[in-house]
Amino acid sequence: MNAKKKDTIDDRVYTLYDEYCHGFIDRRQFFERVAALSVAGLSALAMADALLPDYAQAQTISFTDERIKANYVGYPSPGGNSGKMRGYLVKPDGDGPFPAVLVIHENRGLNPYVEDVARRAAVEGFLALAPDGLFPIGGYPGNDDDGREMQASLDRDKLLKDMVNSAYFLKSHALSTGRLGATGFCWGGTATNQLAVILGSDLDAAAPFYGTAPASEDVAKIKAAMLIHYAEDDPRVNATRAAYEAALRAAGVRYQMFTYPGTRHGFHNNSTPRYDAEAAELAWQRTMALFHTHLES
Repeated sequence: MNAKKKDTIDDRVYTLYDEYCHGFIDRRQFFERVAALSVAGLSALAMADALLPDYAQAQTISFTDERIKANYVGYPSPGGNSGKMRGYLVKPDGDGPFPAVLVIHENRGLNPYVEDVARRAAVEGFLALAPDGLFPIGGYPGNDDDGREMQASLDRDKLLKDMVNSAYFLKSHALSTGRLGATGFCWGGTATNQLAVILGSDLDAAAPFYGTAPASEDVAKIKAAMLIHYAEDDPRVNATRAAYEAALRAAGVRYQMFTYPGTRHGFHNNSTPRYDAEAAELAWQRTMALFHTHLES
């Protein structure tokens, strides 16, 4: 991501984009409100356009990389939105079995950025599965606008059930050692926190990125080692942090929390100017260290 372009985007445009990303306003409202701003230099509309994802920026590991083998797989999902699911399964080179990592997408389905994250995990030696929560209604549509609307139309409880079923499919896969980790971003970060509650001892480690906390009364059900990533400028998510940490501490859960200075919600996503390369790399290194420690023992 071009740093100069990132630095010239007005904070108010970022705020509106965050509202748009999380479904509080639609695309038309986003551009209308941005157009109403008075911004010197680069036009507000140009700033808004620059914030939209560019997935050519997101690929760091090619799908043809010789260190991995990737394909789409289908599997049952009883109690989910359709009873069936589809995911992007990436195995490292070799015969396995491998420790496994579930990679959970944001609130717009399995886009190219999340597929690339699954490939990154596989390069590290993990059997990675990135489920597409939109599969029951046609799958990720190829753009985030439609994907966001599609995901918002789904039953939230059944969507979470699809993620739970995906975790168990991966854990029991023939190429899996049975040791399971999970990570996710935005909605996927929230889902990762929820999976830690739901799966209990069936989940060995979890690394949610900027996800809201589970209910405090449920935190004692978490048995996984938790590595929780926060952006510094993310008031909606960060408002749930203090109670979460208090509940984790009270329950004796193994956890670490990190806030990355100068970052915004979405800082790991390298397809938009919210991306912060230094913070994203550090958070990813910490996440991989967590999984190597707790999934390979």
